[in-house]
Amino acid sequence: MAMSVSAGGNGEPLVDMNTTPLIDVMLVLLIMFIITLPVMTNNIKLDMPVADGGTPATEKIDLTIDYDGTILWNGAVIDSLAQLEQYFRAEAAKPNQPELHVRPDKRAKYDRVAQVLGSAQRSGMHRIGFAGQEQFLER
Repeated sequence: MAMSVSAGGNGEPLVDMNTTPLIDVMLVLLIMFIITLPVMTNNIKLDMPVADGGTPATEKIDLTIDYDGTILWNGAVIDSLAQLEQYFRAEAAKPNQPELHVRPDKRAKYDRVAQVLGSAQRSGMHRIGFAGQEQFLER
């Protein structure tokens, strides 16, 4: 190790250790350690179930709410919320409940959409989702 000795201002010798070679050696050791470190791999073995190929396709119901409040059940006009609730109850009673895809128009009133969703929930529909969200993106 290199050391430099020089006279200080008060008559005592000033001893400074040159740490540059020590830092160089530490950096080389650090790089060697990083390179020789084995790559960590985390493998998790999952036993996935095998599909039997006989899974029935789930039905879907397209429920459209127009800007004027008109409700369409798979393209057929629904006259009232009471009739809509009857449809919901009939579908909710099925053992394999279909998916309800609600597609409100961009200009539909929030109150009407909330009434339809509340009616679906009260009737026992559990698989409810919104479709057509791309119309609400700002352009």
